[in-house]
Amino acid sequence: MSSPVLSITDSEFEAEILNATQPVLVYFWASWCGPCRLMSPVAEWAAETYGDR
Repeated sequence: MSSPVLSITDSEFEAEILNATQPVLVYFWASWCGPCRLMSPVAEWAAETYGDR
C-alpha cells in the first residue's frame, strides 16, 4: 500500500494545494527537526484516516 501523504515541491504547491477542490492539510517539516519527526506518524495517521474525505 502506498503512503497517502504526498511530498510536493515548490513548483507543485499551487496546483496541489492552492487549487485543490477539497480541504487540504499541509504539514511542513524538516528532516533535522526532532519535533517534526515525532509528528510524522500523526500526519500519516490523519492521511490514512481522513484522506478520502
